[in-house]
Amino acid sequence: MKAPEGIDHVGIAVYSIDKHYSFYKDILGLRLLKIESVPSQKVKVAFFQIGLSKIELVEPQGLDSPVATFLDEKGEGIHHIGLTVSTIDERLKEIREAGIKTIHDQYIKGSDNAKIAFLHPSSTGKVLYEFIEKTNNNNYDEENGHD
Repeated sequence: MKAPEGIDHVGIAVYSIDKHYSFYKDILGLRLLKIESVPSQKVKVAFFQIGLSKIELVEPQGLDSPVATFLDEKGEGIHHIGLTVSTIDERLKEIREAGIKTIHDQYIKGSDNAKIAFLHPSSTGKVLYEFIEKTNNNNYDEENGHD
């Protein structure tokens, strides 16, 4: 099985992006890449550049968001690790054939129109992994969405 191409980001569940924004921007000195809503996951996300990777703050957009459930059970903190893959459909098939459970049977639309799917933590040592296949129009070039 081919290894993922890299770590795209580390997702951190937060109650409020606004509450944590200045820590990442002003204290750590990270560049904000984008803030956007991801309706398929019922979240708002903020991406900050750190080296060749990113930190993603993930804020629930309603009580029925999976991130709201996570926050209720565990509080704020590391939520998932996003791994870049080139062919998500093929990777999901290989993962399932290897006996790994997935949360999604097929990819869903994620941030920046990327194709995403999560691996179930019960099969991965209690770590939630996100597979991400970026599309040609993924664009984090401009800081936006926050004053």
